[in-house]
Amino acid sequence: MTAVNRALMLCVPLILFAAGGAWHVPENSDRTDATDDNGEVMLASLPRLPAWAHEGLPDFSGYSDTTERKVAFFSFLYPRIVLANSRILLEREYLESLTTKASLSDRELKWLSDQSQRLRVEAETGSEAQFALLRKRLDAIPPSLILAQAANESAWGTSRFAIEGNNLFGQWCFSRGCGLVPLSRADGASHEVAKFSSPYQSVRSYIQNLNRHPTYQLVRDIRQQNREADKPLSGIELAEGLLGYSERGEDYIKEIRSMIRYNNLAFYDRKFRALLGDRSAAHFEQLASAAEDTSLLPGAEGSIVSPFEG
Repeated sequence: MTAVNRALMLCVPLILFAAGGAWHVPENSDRTDATDDNGEVMLASLPRLPAWAHEGLPDFSGYSDTTERKVAFFSFLYPRIVLANSRILLEREYLESLTTKASLSDRELKWLSDQSQRLRVEAETGSEAQFALLRKRLDAIPPSLILAQAANESAWGTSRFAIEGNNLFGQWCFSRGCGLVPLSRADGASHEVAKFSSPYQSVRSYIQNLNRHPTYQLVRDIRQQNREADKPLSGIELAEGLLGYSERGEDYIKEIRSMIRYNNLAFYDRKFRALLGDRSAAHFEQLASAAEDTSLLPGAEGSIVSPFEG
């Protein structure tokens, strides 16, 4: 399905004066830590990725109307965010199930060890400390934050790195030939901008980056505080932890928050919470293997979506 068709399927609550978000490649080498496309440590029972998750990025450069381009961009990206978050939440449910067991099998211990290695958790396998740290890192990121950063970092899907590498978040890699060489890379620098096989893999790697890199400890702290207070996750709040994502620091945080507000992206956070429904493993599995990306769009279940919903 084309981005144009997606845009026509629903009315997204955009404010017409939404913030732009110019492309930039920060000089801070700690800002991101890309993984390869096979980097996730999955449950043996985690459903196979649906075919649409492997689709490339549509051409967003042909839109003359700014609002139409934003609708198309968000309508393409949101289902991939739901897919990535649902698969993480399915793994999180499995993690919680292990905490209730008196003893763990070799297979379960290996899963814990593999997740700890992926998420950079240093604790004895099977210990309470390991469970606590994994619970903090194996969690979802609010769609509003992902959408705002993707729009900002990829110039609404039109940057060179988005088009040539399916990289929507400016993620770096550090082995020669692993990605695209920035045209403005400083003399002596060795980083490249990572290439991904699909935008979905870029989303998955971005979430993993926030979930494990020490630079984004505050993102995880705020998320855990919200969990413990039984508060919904908020992109506006979690943006506070992005100080190290850009050399622009506080100005970058302000810009991301402005994009969330001006485009009413909290709408997607609410729709995602509603989509989770009963929060059972069976429901997460259904979302994690949706046959059509359009089935995950707001309003796809037949409800009326107001463009003025606050």
